[in-house]
Amino acid sequence: MKKILFKGAASAIPTPFDENGVNIEEFKKFLDFQIENNIDALIVCGTTGESSTMTKDEKIQVIKCAIEVSNGRVPIIAGTGSNNTKEAIEMSRIAQDLGVDGVLLVTPYYNKTTQTGLIAHYKAINDNISIPIILYNVPSRTGLNINPETCWELSKLKNVVGIKEASGNLSQIAQIAHLCGDNLYIYSGNDDQAIPICSLGGLGVISVLSNIKPKFTHNMIWDFLNGNFDNAKKKQLDAIPLINDLFAEVNPIPVKAMLNDMGFKFGAPRLPLIEMKK
Repeated sequence: MKKILFKGAASAIPTPFDENGVNIEEFKKFLDFQIENNIDALIVCGTTGESSTMTKDEKIQVIKCAIEVSNGRVPIIAGTGSNNTKEAIEMSRIAQDLGVDGVLLVTPYYNKTTQTGLIAHYKAINDNISIPIILYNVPSRTGLNINPETCWELSKLKNVVGIKEASGNLSQIAQIAHLCGDNLYIYSGNDDQAIPICSLGGLGVISVLSNIKPKFTHNMIWDFLNGNFDNAKKKQLDAIPLINDLFAEVNPIPVKAMLNDMGFKFGAPRLPLIEMKK
């Protein structure tokens, strides 16, 4: 059995920007808010964090800050994926040296690859670090799916412990669970499928919803994991309208708008993303 990096709800944290770059004081404030409201782990420099428009120095700044604020209270997982394997290795090694608990690695995008190429890509990263890896399958953004049989091959790598599954395909996720068992822990990458994926053996969700409602999302997952299935189902269904609002435009446009409305200073997304339509 492989090490479990976390169970429950992990927030995919947006990055607050201002005219000087990352608003690091606001970032600290928001991470404390998350931890104080029972979040189980924090993901920084991911899709929701707008990693594609952050500089390398900004990513290092954000990762350092998250580790310092958490101070061991919750795991810190850094998005270090790239469609350039060499770059993904470099950023993963930097994150490891900074002290993260694990890395989240999106599949190569735009240039994409074959399933055999995926195995080679992830093996190259695996062989250059010694911390846990969570694969990230989000074909709607990358144009590339990790097939269940490929998940099985990847689960044989020593550092690959989990997958954030955002394909939306529950049949595929069931097949991954069947093939991989405890060699690959599954996390929902879609808030509206968190409890359905837990019912297939998933350990939780990597969530956008939990940015707005961290305690609620934590409780929803732990209700299920503790056997309170009716409570978990009710929370999942009650959250659907808010989840729909959070994805009414491209993530993280809506969540940053909502956080600004809540009194946090997240600013506007970076181009090519634009502010929420009024």
